[in-house]
Amino acid sequence: MSRVRELSDGAGITVGVVDTGVAANVPALAGRVTAVADADQDCVGHGSFVAGLIAGRAEDATGGGIAPRARILAVRGTGKNGVAAPREVAAGIRTAVDRGARVVYVGAALTEGRAELTAAVGYATRKDAVVVAPAAPDAVPTSAGAAVSAPAARPYFPAFIPQVVAVEDYGPDGSRPQNAPNVFATDLAAPGDAVVSIGPKGSGNYIGSGSSLAAAFVAGTAALVRAYQPRLTAAEVANRLVASAYPAERPVLDPYAAVAAVSSPVTARPTPSAAMRMPARTAHGARTRALIIASVGGGIVALIACAAAIVPLGRARGWRPAGDRAA
Repeated sequence: MSRVRELSDGAGITVGVVDTGVAANVPALAGRVTAVADADQDCVGHGSFVAGLIAGRAEDATGGGIAPRARILAVRGTGKNGVAAPREVAAGIRTAVDRGARVVYVGAALTEGRAELTAAVGYATRKDAVVVAPAAPDAVPTSAGAAVSAPAARPYFPAFIPQVVAVEDYGPDGSRPQNAPNVFATDLAAPGDAVVSIGPKGSGNYIGSGSSLAAAFVAGTAALVRAYQPRLTAAEVANRLVASAYPAERPVLDPYAAVAAVSSPVTARPTPSAAMRMPARTAHGARTRALIIASVGGGIVALIACAAAIVPLGRARGWRPAGDRAA
């Protein structure tokens, strides 16, 4: 990560985090969070966790976010209990863009609201914002506390909308985490298992898993690219993230390559809106690009006081204080 930070640290770029809110007073983000309405309150903790992955201070015990000098615009895309709905997410995308976000991270993976969310993404595209979202929820449904069989792969929104960079997670061994939901279509893969980041209170760290956390790494990398080469359009940034990815069955994010390549042309490829989504609708094997970053992953940070609110979002695959897991 130190190599890419020699080129770019995200300074000057605002990343909209459309999620459960972002705590503005946590040390790792102090002074760099602007909240819309009550989005500076984050009882669930997920929005603060992903904001830390995107832009936490480099001096933080977690090693900092991928773009440690980017600014965070917190926009609530859920109810206060952490449950997302298409109307809230669509409004959050529009608000983030209107408030100056050049990268918009969306934490939700929804089965409904395609038309409403497509319109919101179209608005963001016209405003030249990169939109990034998880290709699937973070966790499979549970029954009596035990995970049930993962459902068949299906489209989730807004990730399945062509202009959105859709991201799936992978674990330390390079494979999908155990019991991870099946993914229907993906543009990139990024670390998404045993990821460590901040919580919404104090200086402690939490650990989690899921595609929503993997998407945070991609959003942070988009901020690095936009800071390093501000003349690139949103479509060019999205294309560069994929074109510079490590080639594999699933394109693996390579932050250094994405940033370093901006000083010289990269072989042009169609943007995610044209090329990459269609083959994946029928088979993963059709994709030949992959992303790889340090092993980190996603889930929802469940504070003791608010843990029950996380389950409806499907992001409770293992949040706990980082100290509970050996390094």
